[in-house]
Amino acid sequence: MHDPFPIPAPKGLANIIKPYAESLGLQTLHLHFHEIACAFTIYHLTNVYLAPAISKRFLPRQYANFNARTRLNWNVHIVSFVQSTLVCIMALWVMFADEERAEMNWQGKIWGYTGASGLIQAFAGGYFVWDLMITLQNLSIFGPGMLAHAISALFVFSLGFRPFLNYYGPTFILYELSSPFLNIHWFCDKLNMTGSNLQLYNGIMLLLTFFGCRLMWGSYHSARVFLDVYRALTTDHLTLNDPGLGKQNNVSAIPGSLPDSEMMRFAGDRVVPIWLAGCYLASNITLNGLNWFWFGKMIETLRKRFDPPLGTRKAEKVKEEVKEPVLVEGTDVITGANTPAPLTPMPGTPESDGNADALDAALGKLASTTGTDAAYFSIDKKARSLKVEQQEIRSRIGEQRMGQAAPGA
Repeated sequence: MHDPFPIPAPKGLANIIKPYAESLGLQTLHLHFHEIACAFTIYHLTNVYLAPAISKRFLPRQYANFNARTRLNWNVHIVSFVQSTLVCIMALWVMFADEERAEMNWQGKIWGYTGASGLIQAFAGGYFVWDLMITLQNLSIFGPGMLAHAISALFVFSLGFRPFLNYYGPTFILYELSSPFLNIHWFCDKLNMTGSNLQLYNGIMLLLTFFGCRLMWGSYHSARVFLDVYRALTTDHLTLNDPGLGKQNNVSAIPGSLPDSEMMRFAGDRVVPIWLAGCYLASNITLNGLNWFWFGKMIETLRKRFDPPLGTRKAEKVKEEVKEPVLVEGTDVITGANTPAPLTPMPGTPESDGNADALDAALGKLASTTGTDAAYFSIDKKARSLKVEQQEIRSRIGEQRMGQAAPGA
């Protein structure tokens, strides 16, 4: 199937790119370089202009309250949402519409090329170039895990321009089917919708698509890639290139052989170098390992947002009564911070006299404990406040203690 992109590759640009691309072994890159640039531009403009404009228009108060870090993450998640939705629609259409791709045997899957699959490689490559740029600019925020993902994904999808495993470009880009739900989950958290029904239903879809597309679909086709690469490494090189060995007789053909055709025009000598197989498979393992690791973290994170038995969210702890030390003439009295102070009765009332008597008894107890004459404490029941002759008390206590210490000196 020919490249369905409406804008053909500019001849001038293609002629400039072609020698550099061929020096890197990327034989079809010049045919799709403009698509990579177009995709990169779409994602960059979405991040810089479209995401902020949409957010300010529909969520002016929330977006204005985001700090710089959250605002960066918000815009990046919008780009991811746009990219994953767009590229998955394109990939599904190519998988159903590209008849040449559907007819490929294992050799076609290794060395074959169609323009439609190249388009998917280009839009995926444009995103991962942008993703790598943003990650490097903000490594302290996104971390080494996202950097490893960006490098591995860019490397894997770039090999499709060799062409190498061009067939699997649309296959593996379907990993992104879970990304819209992942982004919606993140948006819910930032919009104070944590634990809402929307986040619950979206979380179910997130787990189903992530498990189905990244773990089951992805792991299965990773095993198919390993098998196809192994066959390419172990099959006799002469059998793949000699047209005379394509048939045993006038009727039967050697199983697995693939005659030259339009989709094999970039196949070259049809040899898979050991370094290429090793690098591709290592990147594939890295991506799959990250998927399994993230799936576990995803389940853990989702459960924290919902109540038991399915969730693990703990009930908010009742704040313990904060104790504050209140100094009453040098004595610490522990009181509840949230306990309202009692109303002070009007002087001369029974309540006021009762409070004064109670305080008088307490002061008497204090005097007996310290060995001080209770007469040094005086209380005026008629006044608007209880007066304690502080200086006299302190001086008398000090003198008495010194007198007690003198005999033993």
